[in-house]
Amino acid sequence: MNPARMELVCPAGTPATLRAAVQAGADAVYCGFRDETNARNFPGLNFSPEELGEGVRFAHAHGSKVLVAINTFARVGDVDRWLKAADIATRCGADAIIAADIAILEHVARNHKHIRLHLSVQAAAATPEAIGFYAETFGVRRVVLPRVLSVQEIAALNRAIRVETEAFVFGGLCVMTEGRCYLSSYATGKSPNLSGVCSPPEMVSYDEDAGGTVARLSGFTIDRYAPGTPVGYPTLCKGRFKADDKTSHLFEDPVSLNAGSMIAGLKAAGVTALKIEGRQRGKGYVTEVVRAFRKAVDAVEQGSDAIEIDRILAGQSEGGRQTTGAYKKSWR
Repeated sequence: MNPARMELVCPAGTPATLRAAVQAGADAVYCGFRDETNARNFPGLNFSPEELGEGVRFAHAHGSKVLVAINTFARVGDVDRWLKAADIATRCGADAIIAADIAILEHVARNHKHIRLHLSVQAAAATPEAIGFYAETFGVRRVVLPRVLSVQEIAALNRAIRVETEAFVFGGLCVMTEGRCYLSSYATGKSPNLSGVCSPPEMVSYDEDAGGTVARLSGFTIDRYAPGTPVGYPTLCKGRFKADDKTSHLFEDPVSLNAGSMIAGLKAAGVTALKIEGRQRGKGYVTEVVRAFRKAVDAVEQGSDAIEIDRILAGQSEGGRQTTGAYKKSWR
């Protein structure tokens, strides 16, 4: 078993959810600025520089860390916006910057040597060679692992590297290699890695007809719902399509990742931190999920059996369904 205590890293989409996550037991919260440097740049979410400074002070007063995600890729001719975001995060007292763009990593490594660099999952670094490059070149201290690795693969990876690893344990599950979705890029004309979302809200539409509700993404029909049926958010990988005269979820069923039952296994594999996804979710979600995982992680750290949280968190899962994802080979 990895003797170090695992860190619970939790989402904070607003100042209110930051406070909720800290009070629910987060060891660290991750957040972003209210602009395109942040992969969850949605209306009504994220932080101004002043709000980030206040959030950092609140978190530190309660023994928690703040990690700032500057995790989109800079646009040609506008790199300064991303570099400035890193400067502001540093001045606000952030404990780490999460980035994938080499320009941002280089800027922080050169100008802010005292702050930790975490490699964003958007970099999709999943081999000792790739992780070694980022660690040796920019001094990256932690890598957020893509959600396509099994526990056995993570264990083998940790034996071959000298940096911390962070693994997702709850929330959305991407079947692609972290944002490299060519289907979404084709349908919307926008890269998920650059825009931070596979289904931009401005390209989502719902139309009513005699058969119920039709959900579309950029004009493409993603799903149809009978009258009175709950309507989901249209993403290509979770749409229903007809093939060989059969309609089904061809790529992935609407389901959420819940690796609560695998905390002990992830610890044994050498994982340093467990990450909860959901910066676009509200205080209720954050509070319930963080509290459940706080209890589960503490139980594992104390050598007790992990708390069964699948049932507890069913109401916070997409479609009420959960999976352990690629952590078990059966997902592939």
